[in-house]
Amino acid sequence: MSLHRHSRTKRGALFVIAAALGLGAVLVPAEGHAAEGNAAPTVIPALKTWDGGDGNFTLTASARIVADAQLTDVAQRLATDLQETAGVELEIVAGSPRAGDVVLDLDDGLSNAAGGDRFDEEGYELLVTDRVEISAPSSTGVFYGTRSVLQILAGSDSRVTLPQGESADWPDSEVRGFMLDVGRRFFTADFVRDYISMMSWYKLNNFQIHLNDNQIGKPATGWQDGYAGFRLKSDNPDYAGLASADGAYTRADWQGFEDVAADHHVQIIPEIDVPAHSLAFIQWKPELGLHDGDSDHLDLTKPETTEVIKGVFDEFVPWFAGSDVHYGADEYPREYKDEYRTFFNDMAAHVRSLGKQPRAWGSMSVMHGNADGYDRDVIINTWNDGWYGMKSAVADGYPFINTNDGNLYVVPFADYYHGNGLNNARLYASWKPNRLDNVDTVAADAPMGAMFAVWNDLVDRDYSELDVHGLVRDSFAVIAQKTWATSDPTLSYAAFAAQMQKIGRGPGLTVIEQGGAAEAGELSFRAPVTASSTASGSDPAFLTDGRNLTRWMTTEATADFRIDLATPKQVGRLEIDWAGDAPDSYQVVTSVDGVFWQYAARDVPGDASSIDLRGVDARFVEARGIRESESGSGISAWSARVYPPNALTASATATSSGDEDAAFPASNAVDGNPATRWSASYVANPWITIDLGESTDFDTIDILWEKAAASGYTVELSQDGAQWRTVASLSGKPTPAGPSRADTVTFPSERARYAKITVTGKNLTPYLSIIDVSIPPHAGASAEIVGSTTAAPAADGVYSGAVPVKLLARGLSGDVGDIEYRVGSADWGPAPNRARSSWSARARPRSSIGPQSAIPPSRAMPRSRSTASVPRRRSP
Repeated sequence: MSLHRHSRTKRGALFVIAAALGLGAVLVPAEGHAAEGNAAPTVIPALKTWDGGDGNFTLTASARIVADAQLTDVAQRLATDLQETAGVELEIVAGSPRAGDVVLDLDDGLSNAAGGDRFDEEGYELLVTDRVEISAPSSTGVFYGTRSVLQILAGSDSRVTLPQGESADWPDSEVRGFMLDVGRRFFTADFVRDYISMMSWYKLNNFQIHLNDNQIGKPATGWQDGYAGFRLKSDNPDYAGLASADGAYTRADWQGFEDVAADHHVQIIPEIDVPAHSLAFIQWKPELGLHDGDSDHLDLTKPETTEVIKGVFDEFVPWFAGSDVHYGADEYPREYKDEYRTFFNDMAAHVRSLGKQPRAWGSMSVMHGNADGYDRDVIINTWNDGWYGMKSAVADGYPFINTNDGNLYVVPFADYYHGNGLNNARLYASWKPNRLDNVDTVAADAPMGAMFAVWNDLVDRDYSELDVHGLVRDSFAVIAQKTWATSDPTLSYAAFAAQMQKIGRGPGLTVIEQGGAAEAGELSFRAPVTASSTASGSDPAFLTDGRNLTRWMTTEATADFRIDLATPKQVGRLEIDWAGDAPDSYQVVTSVDGVFWQYAARDVPGDASSIDLRGVDARFVEARGIRESESGSGISAWSARVYPPNALTASATATSSGDEDAAFPASNAVDGNPATRWSASYVANPWITIDLGESTDFDTIDILWEKAAASGYTVELSQDGAQWRTVASLSGKPTPAGPSRADTVTFPSERARYAKITVTGKNLTPYLSIIDVSIPPHAGASAEIVGSTTAAPAADGVYSGAVPVKLLARGLSGDVGDIEYRVGSADWGPAPNRARSSWSARARPRSSIGPQSAIPPSRAMPRSRSTASVPRRRSP
């Protein structure tokens, strides 16, 4: 393929965005593309092509973004998002591109024969050599190129180094979308803005918002007492009383949606649903309804009904910036089929008269058996084969969008329509926009695309907007992948889900993804963190909050941070994800009590991201003496996670009472992948049994529940899988506040091969899902030094006299040799009786070290060197 080279002539003025820390770009993986050179980096959805080069592009302090004048908004969006995604601060300046820059190039003459019209409208090319070029014939294409840049940065280990290579990318489907029913349940304006932003992260381009609806069944006291919602609030007194009292969007709110959508190249498809699902209009004006207003269907036998509804559209369509408006038009009583067809056609014409392209839900098969006499200039959502399916739309010549209920509907927490979320694994593996399930129904190029939908049918059910997000969050990436690239995927769903976890949901979010998520087995999720210094606007707690776009920062040249696990735990490793330039070096120490400390590692290179903690017991894990890099850019990290030693379940197998679907087997609970889960069949008391392969001693089981967690459960152990002993019984466990809940179950140590978890209560009946079950090893550290003292410091934290200290070295193999200790930052000295496995020592702290030190001075901490298998370690 041929991409733009550095010598190409620019047509107009350039704006340059200079990066404080430098900037680079990304190239996206091409599924099924056999590339030489650098492997394709991760992005969702995957790119069509990738030709890997040699070497990497590294972000530097001199990097800039160079953008055509028409792309200033795209460049500014990139600059804003880079600050959050990669910690890069940008300013806009004038200039010419040079080596190390990122170039945003709008070239309306650029084309791609394979991509055709789709490339012209949304495609782009990337070239990464000693600079990065994103070129496209449209601003949307350039914007999508910047999303790929950001995803690669978010998913890379360093967030600063990018593989060289070149690529071209475009979508297969014109429409790639999602529909949210806010009519039956109000979603806050902040949530809606977040969803628009998140959709753009995956290059989804249609956000349909269903603005009115009502409960499904008629109340015993009549429809006027039913729940209904209309979510637009006008200042026009003619429409007073129409907007819902429990939540509606003002024109300012709506303009905010449009602003975010324009900034993120997402089209909003507003839907005002008539003539069915119309109780909100009938409660506002009862004369509009069938049966003298005791209905949720408009009375289309009255011409004045249509005129009132046209007036509603006249009032609100001027709010809508996009080209398309949806007017619903599904599930009306067949006995009024002729009136319905007249209304369908009148409203289509009226929407066009307001300058918009009409869209509607397909209902023609039920109403008339065919589409004879219906306006054909309407984009149809084919949502049900009985009402009007894809084959009918093709036969009748309608442009259509696959929104099939059997595959793509979610009704939160219902026992129908994927109440626990879509079957993402199945959709990813076998579904396509032209398919129902895994069966080709129409030609591949027949649908405009597809969208999935959330319908909040259960108006009396107690759940929140974040609960809904927890059900559908992973479906955005899946639908994006399968509509952007309609070929069969080459990655397994588990690998795809791991990629999805790595790159996150995108920057700029304020409501969703704020709770963070624990990694499988993580001990430090939301653990308190303190630091010797912190920059304004940052927080040490960001290191353990489970979010991938928050970071701890300090401008000091050296720093420390300490993680408090609340109680001593067996620790296996510390993983640090440094932001920007990694530090020059640092040390890692651990402590049971915060007084006596021992080294886990000394002089750790800054690019080392995983530190072996050797299985010692520790409450505190501290990175100490962190020295900034030669760049002098300060010290910053996205996360610091403490994990236990490798779990006994690393090679375990699992069986269960039954699976909800073949895509969610019991084996997922022990695969160590936080992006997969076991979902139980809908039995009252599902169970899962873990087989460790051989009997071993353990006293803890860690369970990471999905949103559909257990409120109560028992844990049983067995040597043979036949005779069981109950070791724990829990109840009253809360519904997870975020997407997951981590439970640690402890009990007196037992020797067992099998562990069985039986659910006795569910938070979200009938669903039950476990992300991960982990059994940490019971054995202690191979070697450690434990200190204790009977003395107590004064109120200021300083000991006033001699301090008796007992130091116990345990788990050593062979004789102990050359054991030393020191107090605070005093000199090292030899320990008495150093050949013994335990001893006492007396030491005085340095009087010049006060209690305000970042590391308290009242510590007697040994170091040991052994002629046997003990690794060298020191404790400051």
